[in-house]
Amino acid sequence: MRIGIDFDNTIACYDNVFHAAALEVGLVPEALARDKTSVRDYLRETGREDAWTWLQGHVYGARMDLVSCYPGCRAFLRHAAQDGHQVFVISHKTRHPYRGPYHDLHAAARGFLARHAIPTEGAFFEPTQDDKRARITAQGCDVFIDDLPEFLAGCPPAVVARPILFDPQGHHPGGVWRDRRFKAFADWSTIEATLLGPASRHAA
Repeated sequence: MRIGIDFDNTIACYDNVFHAAALEVGLVPEALARDKTSVRDYLRETGREDAWTWLQGHVYGARMDLVSCYPGCRAFLRHAAQDGHQVFVISHKTRHPYRGPYHDLHAAARGFLARHAIPTEGAFFEPTQDDKRARITAQGCDVFIDDLPEFLAGCPPAVVARPILFDPQGHHPGGVWRDRRFKAFADWSTIEATLLGPASRHAA
């Protein structure tokens, strides 16, 4: 198979990261809930939309060291490689933040992949969603794994024959988005077992 995987919130896990980065620079109180949505809503409700935009560039550029891989993702990638499948990381990501200090967000993402022993030669970061779909087509992906159902809904079968929704928080039960239905999985181990079969030969 030729397997495409999104990067942000699919490989890279930002749980608690936005809160930690915002706390470092005094943007949020420590008692605030630690998820990204709570941080965003707090800054918007206190009239600091620009601070939220700055924080996104700060995390995606300077503080990727706080970010982890989702559990089971690297085991999936090892299993896929050992079984001869081709894997591509294909993500919509602007090159630089809209506001705040200059960061090369593509370089930061590639640095993250390298630190986690994920090959970077098959990684593509595209400036628009349309460019991302075009890249998926160009790489001939049979499968594409993404956390955004709205993105998958915009990929007709000619682009992705087998769309898979990564939904660790269970926001889309049954994998339904409007009139589109996907295979939805809450964790990488289940994706691995479904796509690649038993993983008993592979390290966790």
